[in-house]
Amino acid sequence: MDIAGFDTAAFVRSTLAEDLGEAGDITSASVIPASARFNGAMDSRDAIVVAGLDIAAAFFRTLDPDVEIDMRAADGDRVSAGTDLMRLSGLARAMLTAERSALNTVQHLSGIATLTRRYVDAIAGTGAILLDTRKTIPGLRLLEKYAVRMGGAQNHRMGLWDAAMIKDNHVAVAGSVAEAVRRAKDAGIAGIILEVDRIEQIEPGLAAGATHLLLDNMSVADIRAAVSLVAGRVPTEASGGVNLDTIRGIAETGVTYVSVGRITQSAPAADIGLDLARA
Repeated sequence: MDIAGFDTAAFVRSTLAEDLGEAGDITSASVIPASARFNGAMDSRDAIVVAGLDIAAAFFRTLDPDVEIDMRAADGDRVSAGTDLMRLSGLARAMLTAERSALNTVQHLSGIATLTRRYVDAIAGTGAILLDTRKTIPGLRLLEKYAVRMGGAQNHRMGLWDAAMIKDNHVAVAGSVAEAVRRAKDAGIAGIILEVDRIEQIEPGLAAGATHLLLDNMSVADIRAAVSLVAGRVPTEASGGVNLDTIRGIAETGVTYVSVGRITQSAPAADIGLDLARA
């Protein structure tokens, strides 16, 4: 797994440091002999889309460089309940110490990938593309957006730096949609996403140089009217209050994208466990 800008080794070190504190894993150190070895199987208890396996493996390898890991699945795979994701053989103390950090990571990321895939499947055949948002846990954005890609969606902005997004508060300060867009364009910004919540904002925004329209909390009828008015001049994106019950109707309006914050903000953790047995 290669995520641009993400330092897996640093993430693993900091996560383990948080769990170990200054005293280390006092339970395993007192209960498990230093030489004891375990075999383990990480498996999914539900049907899921997998994400984060390589990071999970990195936790085990950090504490036991000689651990033997047999990957039985790959990120992006759709697996059924009861599927082994990886099998391990190594030092028991290391495996038990790494277990929770490894599971927390793969459960969280697989949960995002699984929920994302449900949304992707819900709009299959409409031509619309599912996007995520910046509604991510601080410090985990790169991982969570990676999980979104494993679920079959695409990433929206990675941060505040890679495109301008003019929202209602920016417009309020600038004075108008056209003025806000003009200022962004005069600053030399190439990608200017303009959030609009009324049809009458569209033409002034496009005339000023918006390159992407975000249709915020509009009804299906208004989204359809906005798409017709834009007529392919720029990409259109529906956003706000989208859920599994409403997304297909929204996607069928002809919008280019539908963005959903809940795929990262509210995804439940996947039910994944690690069963150990003495080697």
